[in-house]
This record gives sequence, structure tokens and C-alpha cells, in this order.
Amino acid sequence: MKIYILTLVSAILITSCNKTASDVASADTAESSGADYTQYVNPLIGTSKMGHVFPGATAPFGMVQLSPQTNFEVMYDANGNYNRKTYEYCAGYQYRDSTIIGFAHTNFSGTGHSDLGDFLIMPTTGKLITEPIRTDEGSKGFYSTFNHDKERATPGYYKVHLDSYDIQAELTATERVGFHQYTFPESEDAHIILDLVYNVYHHDNKNVWTFIRVENDSLVTGYRQTKGWARTKKVFFAMQFSKPFVSYGHKKYDEVKYDGFYRRFDQSENFPEMAGKDIRAYFNFNTTEAEKIMVKFALSPVSTAGAMKNLQAEVPHWDFNKVKEQAKSKWNSELSKIEVNTLTEGDKINFYTALYHTCLSPVIYEDVDGQYRGLDQNIHQSDGFTNYTVFSLWDTYRALHPLFNIIQPDRNNDMIKSMLAHHDQSVHHMLPIWSHYANENWCMIGYHATSVIADAMAKNVGDFDHERALQASVNTANVKYFDGLGDYISYQYVPDDKSHSSVSKTLEYAYNDWCIAQMARNTGQGKTETEFLKRSEYYKNVYDYKTGYMRPKLADGTFRKNFDPMDTHGQGFIEGNAWNYGLYVPQNIDTMINMMGGKDRFTEHLDSLFTMEIDDKHIEKHEDITRDGIIGNYVHGNEPGHHIPYLYNWTGHPDKTQERVRMIMNTMYAPTVEGLCGNDDAGQMSAWYIFSSLGFYPVTPGSPYYALGSPLVKEATLKLSNGKTLKIIANNQSIENVYVAGVTVNGEKLESTQLSHEHLMNGGEIVYEMTNKVEK
Repeated sequence: MKIYILTLVSAILITSCNKTASDVASADTAESSGADYTQYVNPLIGTSKMGHVFPGATAPFGMVQLSPQTNFEVMYDANGNYNRKTYEYCAGYQYRDSTIIGFAHTNFSGTGHSDLGDFLIMPTTGKLITEPIRTDEGSKGFYSTFNHDKERATPGYYKVHLDSYDIQAELTATERVGFHQYTFPESEDAHIILDLVYNVYHHDNKNVWTFIRVENDSLVTGYRQTKGWARTKKVFFAMQFSKPFVSYGHKKYDEVKYDGFYRRFDQSENFPEMAGKDIRAYFNFNTTEAEKIMVKFALSPVSTAGAMKNLQAEVPHWDFNKVKEQAKSKWNSELSKIEVNTLTEGDKINFYTALYHTCLSPVIYEDVDGQYRGLDQNIHQSDGFTNYTVFSLWDTYRALHPLFNIIQPDRNNDMIKSMLAHHDQSVHHMLPIWSHYANENWCMIGYHATSVIADAMAKNVGDFDHERALQASVNTANVKYFDGLGDYISYQYVPDDKSHSSVSKTLEYAYNDWCIAQMARNTGQGKTETEFLKRSEYYKNVYDYKTGYMRPKLADGTFRKNFDPMDTHGQGFIEGNAWNYGLYVPQNIDTMINMMGGKDRFTEHLDSLFTMEIDDKHIEKHEDITRDGIIGNYVHGNEPGHHIPYLYNWTGHPDKTQERVRMIMNTMYAPTVEGLCGNDDAGQMSAWYIFSSLGFYPVTPGSPYYALGSPLVKEATLKLSNGKTLKIIANNQSIENVYVAGVTVNGEKLESTQLSHEHLMNGGEIVYEMTNKVEK
């Protein structure tokens, strides 16, 4: 994509020229084709520049996310320098690659940093090779070439032909079990490799220990412990083959300095215990032409016994197609929660692919018996909830969790209970910041679990303990050694000479504190409400009235000199600059607008933001700010600005919000393999699209209100968990009709630019009257 520096209506019309009458017709035809919503999902949609979403097989919110891995990029080179290419492999898969090195059972969906990639399996034939890319002698590794023409990805199922071995690989999954089916040619030298060296974002010391037991001629168990983004991550497994292997072995890739009396044995072949830092194991078979060998691979956060329980509970049989159809049915159940009729087939694919992305994480993180590994590394039993992990909260509090409060309230309730369990197990007495697999990785800024909790309280979602949640939030907000928080409390802003990203931290902390104040109000804690309402106004202390920008301030109370409001590096902001991230005061938008010069001046600022040009020098030091996600100086590819197009609603220009959200949907999302303008960031980028397509957006999570936009759908039907149905209708919808002449809720005219959560959950009809003219 190119940077867009043009008038917004023109941008919409230019985009519309690519949508033909046949596109419109095909979308209407598709609407009547039945209830298989998976046909509109393309798991290959992503972006190559910023960590592709994984295209493999998983159940909704499944712990197993079984996906092809297409390269083995190490995080640091031999000289200890960071390898920038690793960023392009956040999910292990790159569409532009033509090789596959195997299929891993854990993956992230388009995050900006990475981990996981556990337990890589690769089927091969011919001479046994145990190195993925190059052997020690320099010859070809066990990777296979593949062609996208022979690749298919749908929700819950993935298929590809491994050309180097003439093997067809098929994958499906339950929540805790990956199911492989490999169709082999005739061979006396068929192998299935279990690679415990491979990791996403691999570095020399990432593996701590691996252990494998060969229980019998078709069952293998073990675990791996790694030290990466999650510094103490243990994953256990049970692997069962549909056919006995004839022999097996392993190769170690680390220097063994001491091996006790195990040195008595030849451990490399047919020895039923394998242990070491870096191990690749192999299992040998004889195969007939077109013979299928299946592998069931169960995960557990607890133990190999837990993995066996998961295996027996979820896939007690060898019927691959049955599991595949069950996965498809589970996905249809989730996708059918919102039925849409769209203008084009491409819009429908974008919508359902986005909805699919929102159901990839957080992931279930417990065994079928409710046991899970806690943050304290002890084993806990979930009581009254399902435990979840992978909380990318700086991203997902903005739209993903608010979306869950509409279409996944029970899951969001469990996610909040999981966050509270995290707090109770935390030696810091903190809610999660960015956590996965029983680890806190401390990525990004703020303490946004407070936003998720406050939003659920404001919308009366869940049965979690409100007072306990408030106390956990207050505890979190007072850990003074956390990321400039002590200085924030002392100075009433984060001093730039004491902490990086000082302005962003001040703005995010102030919003989080507002969320805590809302919780306190909800629970009748007046003193706490007053305290945190005061803290929620600390954003005012980093606003420079002379320049008109939020600006880094030093501990002595002066603003830092040499300030460039366009630069995204070293100017007090993270993943943004003063022009865009400086507009982050969602808890008090009217005050922010007045502070920044009033409605007219603020409107001019927004207009300039979308039409000005940002020079390459201002973004070149950020991997995750690329031209793909930029419109003028508005960066849609990064989350801090996702609310910005809706801010015109507060300046008296809702028509400009309507123009911009439609333009963004049409230019930043596409039904192609390069269709996302940035990392999906665990579903946030997709959740923005879902909300905006429906015509509203949660600008201020923690409030029960949504800002109106311009719906992209013609009609949408939401099946709510309370048994009611909400129908959204956009009358006179067309590519040109981006403006909203009026909105009615169950026949009553809406007099504001906001919908309430109650409007949605009461069901009935919300009707938008669309036009191509700005209503005065």
C-alpha cells in the first residue's frame, strides 16, 4: 500500500473504482448460500512486513495453534547483533517463503514480538536428515519446498503438499490436541522428525531443557522448558502415532559436559529416554503407496499425565475427518454470532476473517480437569472459571475485550477471573501487563487489565468479584518500581529524564486511573474514586500550551528541549508521535479538545493529521511503523490511534468521522495475503474492523457508550448471549453513501452521536439512513 495524502472522499471513490458490479452481485449470492461462515474466512490474510498471522489449524481460543513454519530465523547473529528479519516471523509463517521446515503446535497471531513455536513435527522420506536448513556438511536440510497452489487454509484445517517428499500434510485440532495426517509415498525410509530445538525468535540460550520418553512403539511423552519472552515456560506433551514405528533415535545439538552414568548407554538410537538442552528426535517407518500415518499431539501446561488426559478426552479415536468437521462446526458457532450482508464479496471475507482473528486469543490454558500452571509456577485448579492466557493488553483493551463484552461475555468473564488469579499468584501483586504461558513478559506500557475490568463492570458483564477486582487494580496502580509508576505518583507525570516513553506512560496511566475510579464508583468506594479521579487528570501536566502538544517534561518541571512532534523515536512516545499519540485522553475528550484550542482548532489538527506527509526519517527506527499502515500522519497500523477517527464526533463534525472510518476500512483492510496494514496484535486490528463495519466503536472502554461511525455492512444480525437478537440495518447503503443522515433505535430517533451498551443488549433494530451528502 502507498501512503495516502489526498482528500478523504476522493480516497473512498478511488477505492470504490476497484469494486465492480459483479463483486456486489456475488456478495448477495453468497448471502443465500447457507450457514457455512468458514467459507468467507481466509486464514492466509495478513502482512509480510510485520509478523504474519498464522494460517494453521486451531479451535476457537485453542491452546493448540498448529501451523507451518517457513524459516528458522535466529534472533541474534554470531556477533550478538539483533537480526531484524526475526520480526517478520512473529507467527512462524511467511507467505512469500517457498519452504516449510515443519509444523509447530503453539503460535501467536500477528504480535509485534514473539515466542512459542513449540514442538515442530516434520515428515520426510529418504536419507535421514536432522537439520532443518543446512546440514553440517552444507547440504540441504529436512525442509521441503511447497507451492501455494497446493496449499489450503480454512478455520480448523490446513493442507499442503510437501514437494520435496511427495507427502501431503493435513492438520486439524481440538482445543488441546493437534491432529496430523500425512499421506506418504511408498518408502522404506519414511521418518517423522520431532524438533525440540526450533523456536520462534530463537537464540542460543532459549532452550533450557528438553526431555522425551518413548513409552511404547507408538506413544511418546515429554516436555520442553524455554527462556525467551516468557522466561520460565514449560510445555508438556503426549504424542501418539497411528502406526508403530520400526526404530527411533535422536541427535543432541548442545555440548554435553556431564552425563552421569548415562554414559554407559548408546543413547542416540532406540534408547527410550532422551534429555538435553537441544534435541531433535526421529521416528522411522516403512510405508506403502498413499499410506496415511496420523499423529495426535496433546499439550498440557501441567504434566505429561495432563497431556494424556487431554488426548484421551478430546481425541480418543483416529477419525481425522471427524475432528476436522468438529473444528469447522466450532468455528461456525463462533462466526455465526454475527451474520452480515455486505456490498461486496471482499467486504464479507474481510469481515469474517477479522471475526476469525478475534477468536484466536486469548487461549485456553488449563487441562480438561481444570488444572493449570500459575504465575508462581505451581499447579492450580480453576474454580468456577476457565483459565486463559496470552493477554496482549496494551493492544486488546481498546476494542477486542469490548467486543467480547457483546459477543463473548462468558469468555470475557473467565478472562477477567484469569487476570485476577494472575494477580493473586504475582509476587508483585499485579494484574497482567502482557502475559503468556504462566509468565509475565512486561511488554508495553500501562496497566490495562484495569480497562478490561472497568469495561465489564460498566456493561454489567460477568459475575466476577467487583471488590476483589478493584483491590487488585489499586494494588497494581501502586507498585512504585514498575516502569516509572513511582515517579508518576510523585511528580504527577512521568519525567522524561527518568523513564523512556514518558508522555505515553503518563497518558496511559491517567486513563487507567480513570478506569479504577469508575470501578470504585461502581463499588461505592468514594475515597478511592476521588483519589484516582485526581490521578486521571495527570495528563494535563505534560501538555505544553506554547507548542500545542503533549511534550516530554523533565524532573525539574521544564519541558525537554530539542523536541520534534513528528518524530516517533526518542520523543517521549512509543509507537507514535506527539501529533497522533498526543491525542490520547479517552477519559476526558471534551477537556482535551478545549485544552488544545477548542473544537475548530482541534478539527484542523485532525484534518492535518490525515492529510499531511510524514518523512521516512521520522519512522525509520521503528520496525512496527511502516508505510502500509499510514494515512498522512495517522498510523492505523499501530493501536494508539485507533480511536482518533471517531474524535470528530466531539467537535461537531460526525461527517468527518464517517468519511474517515469508511476510508480506513476500504484502504487498510483487503481480502488478500497482504490485506492487513500492520500486526493484527492478538485481534485488536480485526476488532477495530468489526466494530467499525457495524457502525460504532468503543472510544472509551470503561464507559457504557460507543461512538457512532459509518457502517460498512448492509445488514448485520447479532445473536446476543441473553437470547435477544440485534439487527443493524444501513438503508441506502452503497460505496458512495458514507454519511449517516440519521439513526433510529427501535423506531426512536437517536439524538446524539453515541450508542449505549443497553441499546445493543436490548436487541431490536438499529437503523442507519445512509446518504452521499453531508447533513447540516
